[in-house]
Amino acid sequence: MNLLLIFLIPWRDLNMLLMKIITKYVYELLEKDCNLKKISIPEGYGVIVLNPNENYIEVEKPKIHVQSSSDSSDEPAEKRERKDKVSKETKKRRDFYEKYRNPQREKEMMQLYIRENGSPEEHAIYVWDHFIAQAAAENVFFVAHSYGGLAFVELMIQREADVKSKVTAVALTDSVHNVWHQEAGKTIREWMRENCCNWVSSSEPLDTSVESMLPDCPRVSAGTDRHELTSWKSFPSIFKFFTEASEAKISSLKPAVTRRSHRIKHEEL
Repeated sequence: MNLLLIFLIPWRDLNMLLMKIITKYVYELLEKDCNLKKISIPEGYGVIVLNPNENYIEVEKPKIHVQSSSDSSDEPAEKRERKDKVSKETKKRRDFYEKYRNPQREKEMMQLYIRENGSPEEHAIYVWDHFIAQAAAENVFFVAHSYGGLAFVELMIQREADVKSKVTAVALTDSVHNVWHQEAGKTIREWMRENCCNWVSSSEPLDTSVESMLPDCPRVSAGTDRHELTSWKSFPSIFKFFTEASEAKISSLKPAVTRRSHRIKHEEL
């Protein structure tokens, strides 16, 4: 029997559904194929909204009942009736316009900010203190996209010595950080210049140098002018950057061969 199954789903809802399915599948692959461990932030820490622009929930606006003063008015009944009709027509047009402007919105909503909600910066510091700082990994790498770059700079300001001792390299992708506004010190800017690279949105080919107004880290093209694709497009260069940083760290830890050691080896031979 042949079947035709049709789904009529608004794009916004479909996009959210697909993201949930894809996220769940990716997490399963990371745990099964990569042997990674999924750790949840302990309960009681508070709600975390990673997007600083969505630090609120939408709730329906309460309906305000306005008592009609027509009973106490001295206006003629015909005039009152005409005014009521105009008021209803105005509301009808306004509701239609709101529905046309945003077809997803069935009801009038208002933004209610989440109380006791942690900021992205607080989230980064918490994860560092409770997970990364306690990890046995000798090489820690960061990929910080967009506002994540700002959160990383704030982490450096708050935990500078710890970050320098544990983090090998940082790849920023279209980061919105600003070392001047965030008041990052000279030592932080110097460390970022040596250990960070920012792949920014640009129409230039991948890894093309891009001029920067900030004295922090090199800026190169991500190979795309779309902000949301900068991480994906620059992954090959990012992993090469991480590999080179890891190799440089290993070579710097090897004891240097001095002239005296050369002489001893020559005499032994």
